[in-house]
Amino acid sequence: MLIWAVLFAVGTYFIGVPTSDPLIAFGWLWLATIAWRSDLPWRQHLLFLRDWLPIALLLVVYNISRGYADDLFQPHVTELIDADEAMFGWLTGGQVPTTWLQQHLYQPGVVQWWEVVVTLIYVSHFLTVPTVAVILWVRSRAQWARFVRRWFTLCVFGLITYFVYPAAPPWWAYKEGYLPEHVERISTNGWDAIGLHGAGNTLNALQVEASNPVAAMPSLHTAWAMMAVAFFLPVVRRRWWPLLLAYPLAMTFTLVYTGEHYVIDVLVGWAYVAGVFLVVGLAERWWRNRHPAPDQPATGVKLTG
Repeated sequence: MLIWAVLFAVGTYFIGVPTSDPLIAFGWLWLATIAWRSDLPWRQHLLFLRDWLPIALLLVVYNISRGYADDLFQPHVTELIDADEAMFGWLTGGQVPTTWLQQHLYQPGVVQWWEVVVTLIYVSHFLTVPTVAVILWVRSRAQWARFVRRWFTLCVFGLITYFVYPAAPPWWAYKEGYLPEHVERISTNGWDAIGLHGAGNTLNALQVEASNPVAAMPSLHTAWAMMAVAFFLPVVRRRWWPLLLAYPLAMTFTLVYTGEHYVIDVLVGWAYVAGVFLVVGLAERWWRNRHPAPDQPATGVKLTG
């Protein structure tokens, strides 16, 4: 594991965080499982490819198709601005939270210490959910399957929404003249302060070349963060809930402050998580009733002696 950690750190420093290509990201995670369980035979390690290669390929398709999601309809802009102003205008003097936060916290040409934290939180989106999924795969394949079903259903719902309702983020709205107050896209500013220029360049290239600039509704950044936390809430003592929920809340602040999303995008993303958990949970219950385990009767079936 130490060897893996050193190689990953060197790769991140010179090449960047593996965010642009799911195949590369899962390659690193596969190597981590090999390092963690190095005593197992290679046949066991190859099971990772059996389970994860289809998922990685689906994520590649998702990334590619997401870039075409704005080809059908014109992007929605003013509705999101109006929603944030209606919710927070009484506190921000009629501004959206993004512009208010940047006026109070952002200083052009200077990287504040909290922007380093913000950048790390932002990039954690690309690593947290896959890492959680891999840990579950190592510990319990059944729980891994439950997690992945929710993850991909959430991605599919989000992708459909991007096609049907393309929505512009604050930085795009300012660039196109919809927001009078200045908005700077600063989600990657923190890399320079800690010397990871390669990581920043990789993520900047991903934002420019591989992403859809008007796929803001819902915010899958906060949706993924909330899903990763909500999955474990039923099995964690409630006194730990505030600590777990601090992650999606920190992601929310990060996205709003850096100009990536409005608050309304975040709230819709959380609503999608709740809907996905409900739909997938009902589907799993229906499947269990239709296909009971060999030693368990189906619900409603009376056994006779």
